[in-house]
Amino acid sequence: MVRGTRPRRGIGRVTAVRRVVQCAALVLFCLPLVAAGWGLAGGFAGGDAAVPTPAEGVFYGSLASSSVGGVTLLDPLAALQVAAASRELAPALLVGVLPVVAAYGLIRGRAFCGWVCPVNLLGEAADWLRARLGIEVRERAVPRHAKLGVAAGVVALSAVAGVPVFESFNPVGAVNRGLLFGALAGVWTLAAVLACDVLWGRRVWCRALCPMGGVYEALGRMGQVNVAIDHDACTRCGRCEAVCPADPAILAPAVDGADAIVRAGDCMACGACVDACPADALRFRLGRPRRPAAAGAPSPAAADAAPPAPAGAGTE
Repeated sequence: MVRGTRPRRGIGRVTAVRRVVQCAALVLFCLPLVAAGWGLAGGFAGGDAAVPTPAEGVFYGSLASSSVGGVTLLDPLAALQVAAASRELAPALLVGVLPVVAAYGLIRGRAFCGWVCPVNLLGEAADWLRARLGIEVRERAVPRHAKLGVAAGVVALSAVAGVPVFESFNPVGAVNRGLLFGALAGVWTLAAVLACDVLWGRRVWCRALCPMGGVYEALGRMGQVNVAIDHDACTRCGRCEAVCPADPAILAPAVDGADAIVRAGDCMACGACVDACPADALRFRLGRPRRPAAAGAPSPAAADAAPPAPAGAGTE
């Protein structure tokens, strides 16, 4: 063991908190239905007596569209699809999407992926299963920036088709809508996503193909919650890169000494790297300091602009 470090066993503190938040997010959407006397998965738990509708409460909805205290909150990608399909940017769409964009933009866009999205929670289960089965997959089966193009393509197709195309097979909403309303839209896509994670490429959907992740990656370039590194404490052991679910490449500028924070918009702020570091060299910090100037150093956007390593560069 490297001097000054300690081994990490079991689940880390940040990861433990994050999993509680992920599960709490699922439960939160269920509470209005249960409180109103309704059943889950589209069922109805009451009798013949009239019961209030869940929408009459303070909070109600799904990950695509929710109402909080009478204020509508919309998923940015869903709103873009609706605007493209209707060829109209309605004021109601702007009112619904701006609070979400502002919140995640201020914190870190892909914090949604790391702390809220149920597919990421299931992806962690897929990681565990693959490890138990001893299956090796490609580290980078698809370039991670492909999801930006997928997001643009989804919006373009919505404009052509006249309907929000992605919502008919969205695996992110499959868990949420299925749990609440018994809807099956996206279930088969979700199954395919998990199968690919186990058998083809590590987190291939979340890393490279999810259009929602593409939208939040773009927002992540402004986030104020960032993983910072203490270069003096870092032992270059590589454990942070080994556990990163977003892509080890996003940690390279910080680990190599070219930056003080993980700047890439792809960072989910999941804390996996913080928990894995045996030297406590990584921590969360607020703010985005200017990148240190150095001869030959890449630009501040290098983490996002640099091409990924070859697809077969590593295995899990």
